[in-house]
Amino acid sequence: MADIFDKITELPNSKIKENTESLVGFEAKFDRIYGNLKLILSSEELKNWSNKFYKKELPIIKHIEDRYPLIILSGDVGTGKTISAISFADRMLRELDKEGFFLKLSTRVRGEGLHGEMGNLVNDAFDELKKQAGKRRIAFLFIDEADAIATTRSTSQMHQEEKAAVNTLIQKIDEIREMKGRAVVFMSTNRLHFLDEALVRRAAVILEYNRPDFDERRELFTKSLEGVKITEKELDELSQLTSDEQNNGVGYSFSDIRLRILPEAVASAFPDRPLSYEILCETIAKVKPSPKIK
Repeated sequence: MADIFDKITELPNSKIKENTESLVGFEAKFDRIYGNLKLILSSEELKNWSNKFYKKELPIIKHIEDRYPLIILSGDVGTGKTISAISFADRMLRELDKEGFFLKLSTRVRGEGLHGEMGNLVNDAFDELKKQAGKRRIAFLFIDEADAIATTRSTSQMHQEEKAAVNTLIQKIDEIREMKGRAVVFMSTNRLHFLDEALVRRAAVILEYNRPDFDERRELFTKSLEGVKITEKELDELSQLTSDEQNNGVGYSFSDIRLRILPEAVASAFPDRPLSYEILCETIAKVKPSPKIK
């Protein structure tokens, strides 16, 4: 499986739980995903609920059973889609008191353009997904940059090999619907409009990820700078300095702040000075926000 997956992670995982606690805006997104996936996992309980309150099985129960265990995370680069996917999976298993695996599909699944190769690799990936799922286990497949292997088939430039792979992907997602939520697929994309329309229609949830607003940036600075002598006013100023208004309409992403600004500020202070508001401001002036993908 080394050629198909970048990584297979056993869940729950204490390190992922720790990382989840630092995520800004996680709870609201998780509640939406968990609420929807729980319905897919609870078909018998739903029927009992319907009979209890309505003395019959409502037509809406059938609609819920027809949903696909597919979640699409859509949004700009650096907005937390990848880290959210594994955090969602980890938290969901904790809530359900189950175990499972998180399989991150490798970009190598695109193959080398050989006839049928990409479709075969997609097929193998879903075979492993089904193998890892069980009565007490839920298996999650994460397809990052999904538009790279699931581009809309309506484009005239699309190679026949690519169309065949998208057809296989759709077929496999149709098949795992029969597993009643024991296998779940996450797709992330920076360009939702490039994803094949049939996949978008199948998504139980499409979550939009945007660059953080003022309050979210402030929360991120507050959590990340715990223990550093920074005043409330200075936190406001840092949040404003990283806004789109201060940066020609392009604000800083979560990863811009977490992985670029804060580490570079620490590098400027280490080893002779404490981290300060002034160093953070100087760093923001030097580190420009990552460009948006259109």
